[in-house]
Parts: sequence; C-alpha cells; structure tokens
Amino acid sequence: MGEIATSERQITLFYHSKSVRAKQALAYAKAKGLPILLIDIIKTPLTGTQIAELASRLGLRVCDLVNQEHPAYTKRFKHHDFSTEDWIKMIQKNPDIMKQPIALRGNKSILVDTPTDIIKI
Repeated sequence: MGEIATSERQITLFYHSKSVRAKQALAYAKAKGLPILLIDIIKTPLTGTQIAELASRLGLRVCDLVNQEHPAYTKRFKHHDFSTEDWIKMIQKNPDIMKQPIALRGNKSILVDTPTDIIKI
C-alpha cells in the first residue's frame, strides 16, 4: 500500500498525547492486553503521504480528517474548502486539528470515537 506499515499482530495508534479520548482508548487497549505501537502525531510529524494514506484507509477525504470545530482550528481559520494539498499542509503545521485517534491493524482502519472502539479492530 503506502508508507505506513501495519501488522495483524499489533494495533498502530496515531494519536495526540494530550487527547483525553486517546488516553482513554489507550488505557482500555492496555487493560485488554492489546499490543499497540504508539505514534504521537505531535512528536512524530506525519508526512503528506501518510496523511493522505490515513484518509484513504478510513475511506475519507483529507479535509474530513480536519476537526473544524476544534478550538485550534476555529482560532486560526474559518470553515473553508481548500485543496487536498492545502489541507495536508494545515494538518502538518497544526497536527492538533486532525481527528484522532486512528487505529490500524492489518488492512483494518478506524477513527476511534469512543475508547471501547479500539477493540473493534
């Protein structure tokens, strides 16, 4: 596929370390004994290819990965319809506006809405 390597044996979790939802999902996964590879999108900036690949794996457009209701977005931007490349640049410069956590396992990918979603993968 792309440049994101996945395994059936572990969950790869793209998350924001300050996200309450991500912390809860991680705690739930650890309690269930699920093997997890953590990628904090604040400490490990995503490439444009990785952002596009995550959107594709989730069946979304890149713009759908942006939480336009997030305070970090509303403080700096208005609701817009940018090009895919512009959305990618916005996520790269402002990773806190990306919807997350995103869990991958093998060919499955989910955007975690509630902490217990992590076991669906």
